[in-house]
Amino acid sequence: MPSQLELLRQYTTVVADTGDFETMRAHQPTDATTNPSLILKAVQKDTYRPLLDRTVHDFPHAALPELTDRLLVAFGREILAIVPGRVSTEVDARLSFDTQTTIVRARYIINLYAQAGIPRERILIKIASTWEGIQAARVLQAEGIACNLTLLFSLPQAVACANAKVQLISPFVGRIYDWYKKAAGPQWDEAASSGINDPGVQSVTAIFNYFKHYGIATEIMGASFRNIGQIRALAGCDLLTISPELLSQLAASTDPLDTVLDSAAAAKQAVPALTCDEVSFRTQLNENAMATEKLAEGIRLFVADAIKLDALLNAARAA
Repeated sequence: MPSQLELLRQYTTVVADTGDFETMRAHQPTDATTNPSLILKAVQKDTYRPLLDRTVHDFPHAALPELTDRLLVAFGREILAIVPGRVSTEVDARLSFDTQTTIVRARYIINLYAQAGIPRERILIKIASTWEGIQAARVLQAEGIACNLTLLFSLPQAVACANAKVQLISPFVGRIYDWYKKAAGPQWDEAASSGINDPGVQSVTAIFNYFKHYGIATEIMGASFRNIGQIRALAGCDLLTISPELLSQLAASTDPLDTVLDSAAAAKQAVPALTCDEVSFRTQLNENAMATEKLAEGIRLFVADAIKLDALLNAARAA
């Protein structure tokens, strides 16, 4: 009997959401995504600490932002030796509201990969889905630098990314689920809010239906999962990026798994068009308490981990 992971691959491109190389070798994803939190977690393990030490040793006079980007690219290069597709490398979250500096850092990361002989077609530059981040991605995409817009919690963010001709978006599932569960408190009904009724699943489904209805080329990669039920409910999405724990659960299960999202069906639906200039973007995002709060929280968490990674690099340099 095929596993659920094998069945999922028939409908969706499977991506590993981790900095752990062994997980990638075990589950053989097509692509891989990283973020500051995953890299921070990885370099604190004995297996991956040598990558940090080697980066510090090889570039003793590098400014801290350069050192950080070199470390991220070192991870990306190792990942690309394992996966056949692409790796997402994230621009410093502290630049989430700085369009011009985001562009500069993204170009620098791409150049580091180029110096290592890795073509830009295998790299996705990961940027937060703020208005400023989306405008940075617009410029980068026009230069042939593909972007992955992350921390995406709402349809207006997704439509703004599509208007900027972004290569790929990462709408979050689990963090939306977390917000609604916390907001409901004791009234939360887990059974009634699971599967296709999960609020995170519904958000990604709405984005999928919108994009497929209007023939938008931007790829949709569901992210941030809390359980395999959420993954099963999004089978048929362009890509899904999945943590090692959930990849293992899918690989261990032989329960049936069928496609749920359907491009052809979405194309026939009545889907109203959304205006998404800067004013409407900011207005619609502000009216969505969940998206506003989770975007801000996500940036804060990534910034906190970026600062911790800075401290590790500084400590290694001082040793």
